[in-house]
Amino acid sequence: MNMLREIPKVELHVHLDGSVRYETLKEFKNISKEDVMCNNCKNLEEYLTKFNLPIEIMQSKEMLTRVAKELVEDLKKDNVIYAEVRFAPILHTKHLSLEEVVESVLEGLRDKDLKVNLILCMMRNSSFIENKKIIDLTYKYLNKGVVGIDLAGDEKKYKTSSFKNLFDIINDINIPFTIHAGEADGIDSILSAINFNTKRIGHGVRCIEDDKVINLIKEKNITLEICPTSNVDTNICEYINHPIRKLYDKGVLVTINTDNRTVSNITLTREYEKLSKCFDFKIDDFNKMNINAIKASFLSNDEKEKLIKMFN
Repeated sequence: MNMLREIPKVELHVHLDGSVRYETLKEFKNISKEDVMCNNCKNLEEYLTKFNLPIEIMQSKEMLTRVAKELVEDLKKDNVIYAEVRFAPILHTKHLSLEEVVESVLEGLRDKDLKVNLILCMMRNSSFIENKKIIDLTYKYLNKGVVGIDLAGDEKKYKTSSFKNLFDIINDINIPFTIHAGEADGIDSILSAINFNTKRIGHGVRCIEDDKVINLIKEKNITLEICPTSNVDTNICEYINHPIRKLYDKGVLVTINTDNRTVSNITLTREYEKLSKCFDFKIDDFNKMNINAIKASFLSNDEKEKLIKMFN
């Protein structure tokens, strides 16, 4: 299985606060792995409670920089050649301004060997005013380490359709974006994301429930940021029944991601091993999915071409 570790990998969907090393968290609180790692969570709502402790310790410049730096080190161990890390700045402003939060994370992500960009998350449970601040913040740092914006949080409780006003603004000022949809909530959530003109959907696996939606995703060249182990952890399906193979075989643009390396106790290499064993994915399939990820990334065309050459 070492061959799977050696594959160049692209990660488009990984949360900073969901990927804080267990050892780092343990320095600050006497905890067990069960406190921060998901084990048979009932749903997404319960899964999201695992973020409370990481967010609690990520309230200083030093910790934000350290956590980001450690994540870059972990990505490099996985032979990741490009990553887009996401987080919600609003959750880290107990003592810091939004700008200080973003700059601290960007400082930690800088690395001479691995390019890592940042996606800022609006939160579904935040007010319109709070989320508008994240839009303004993204625009301020766009192409200065920040490459896009996302909508995250409890999808079932806060419907995707209710965020149209925010995405109207995002579309008007041409900020690249992705949207969590089709995970805890179903087809309607995916259709809302498509109606907002998204080219990427975080998860999106519930599209398997409707062939018309699958065809729409294909027609519009929308890429799915699929996180199989995380989907099992949020109780969407068992691993053996995950729709990734069916979606891939139907020609959907599929990418493989960890979502939350600590909360789901997963690396990309381990995910590839599980997918290889369970669905008979080969190295050529993984390469194809990584090329999908490069093409869907928020990089410039020149940067995309350079990365794609690594697979040729």
